[in-house]
Amino acid sequence: MPDFSGARHDLSSRQQHLTDLYSDHHSWLHNWLRKKLGCSQRAADLAHDAFIRVLTLAEPQNIKEPRAFLATTAGRLMIDSARRRRIEDAYLAALAIHASDAGMPGPEAIHTALQALEKIADMLAGLPAKVREAFLLSRLDGLTYNEIATQLEVSAGTVKNYITSALVHCYKALHGTDAMS
Repeated sequence: MPDFSGARHDLSSRQQHLTDLYSDHHSWLHNWLRKKLGCSQRAADLAHDAFIRVLTLAEPQNIKEPRAFLATTAGRLMIDSARRRRIEDAYLAALAIHASDAGMPGPEAIHTALQALEKIADMLAGLPAKVREAFLLSRLDGLTYNEIATQLEVSAGTVKNYITSALVHCYKALHGTDAMS
């Protein structure tokens, strides 16, 4: 019969570490976020989401500076949340423009479109800023490589590399890294 006492001890140690981390730092993180956001409810949600991220770590006990880690994680979550709100606002603004022409789509269509836009935003979030910007300028604004190069202050060849990199990144995100092999 196998001996699981070591695994049980590791699990118990992990749970205790997570409990201690939460007890020691949750109030601090919530207060830090509340000051940044000016809203206790949003701060509570983001603090919760930050600790969810900690739970998904393979080895949370290796966090050397918990407050710095939590602040960085929460900061990234704030950026993701702001990006999601901008996407939703832009979509709703576009709907308002088109509502008079074709009638307003139903809530299900709006929800489906927002989910698709959020997936696209998440996929592009892993790209460097200039690569993402070049890709969006090309695909959404329809700018040429030369126009993008002028705007980003890089060469047209660099823009071509950015777009290629973005397309490969998107392909891998959709089909997995083995799909390119």
